[in-house]
Formats: sequence, structure tokens, C-alpha cells
Amino acid sequence: MSGFVALPRRWVVERTLSRLMRSRRLARDYENRPDSGEAAVLWSMTMLTGHRLARHRSRIVTRRPASA
Repeated sequence: MSGFVALPRRWVVERTLSRLMRSRRLARDYENRPDSGEAAVLWSMTMLTGHRLARHRSRIVTRRPASA
């Protein structure tokens, strides 16, 4: 194979990495130990997942009708 070949789901990885880079602590390499860097990534992904679940949940909840 020669030249550029697009991978089928590479956009998923790139989107995830861009979301991780929005986390201030992960934007620079502040960590000295690999396990603390891993913990920062896990914390950031937990926060992202929590925000997505909360946003999804708020769309599902039905509103009560206004009382007259």
C-alpha cells in the first residue's frame, strides 16, 4: 500500500483525544509518574461521561403541565 489510507473509525479516537485535551490538567505534561497521569485521564473521562449522561437524562425527563 502506498499513499494515504483513511482508517474507518479513526475519527472516534481523534474526537476522544480532543475532548481529553479540553481538560486543563491534561493539556500539558505535568505528571511525573505514569499512574498519576493515568488517574488524570480516568478522572477526565469520568467527568465527560457524567456530563453526557446528565444531559441525556435531562432530555428524557418529562415536564409537568402548568397548573391553571
